[in-house]
Amino acid sequence: MTLDWQALDTELALWRDAGLTLPLWWRDDDAVQDTAALDRLGSLSIRHGLPVHLAIIPAGAQPGLAAPLRAHRMIPLVHGWAHANHAPAGEKKSEFRPHRPLPERLAEARRGMARLTEVLGMAPAPLFVPPWNRIGADMAAALPEAGYAALSTFGPRSTPEVAPGVLAVNTHLDPIDWHGTRSLRPAADLLAQLVADLCARRAGRHDNGEPYGLLTHHLVHDEAIWGFVDALLTRLMDGPVTPWSALTLEDTPR
Repeated sequence: MTLDWQALDTELALWRDAGLTLPLWWRDDDAVQDTAALDRLGSLSIRHGLPVHLAIIPAGAQPGLAAPLRAHRMIPLVHGWAHANHAPAGEKKSEFRPHRPLPERLAEARRGMARLTEVLGMAPAPLFVPPWNRIGADMAAALPEAGYAALSTFGPRSTPEVAPGVLAVNTHLDPIDWHGTRSLRPAADLLAQLVADLCARRAGRHDNGEPYGLLTHHLVHDEAIWGFVDALLTRLMDGPVTPWSALTLEDTPR
């Protein structure tokens, strides 16, 4: 894959000149079991020195996930409960918007934490990842009641906290063309978005206290997606970047 890195290299040089550092994190969604793709994901993470936050669907989680998680130092996150759509026909898919009573949704979030702790033999980081990146405001505000300290959806956050005690740590760059080929989005478009996002942070229009999130879905990657992610991480990790981990939530700026 031949990519034109000039605009990104120029932007990263501006960051260096300004003495800025980009907090960077990686979230990968929809894991339920150990697969060859998961092993490839973990190996890529180790090679680049950027931990993968694995968003696991609790209802389907298999005990075989525990070994690759430990081997590749992945950080487990709760990804809803069953990745089940409860929205009525005509509305965008969601599992945790107000189509069901709040106590029912909170119970599933608590069950998700307990289920992954049991299956993996380790507690997930207290960062909740709602399926389809959608959640009701009532649920977001009540997350501390279910044991969570942060929420991750998609797009630049507008405020550090989505509700008192709930830090926003979103993802920002998704390489998959979900509504078209389901392969790699045009690489030029992805790099243009990344450069625009970094420029907005450098100029103070977006909050650089929020870790910049790469969002992947290892189970549906083809070679074009794997190749782009590898090349992108090579470039970014050689730049003014500090890897971020949900294990340091308490130290993340609010």
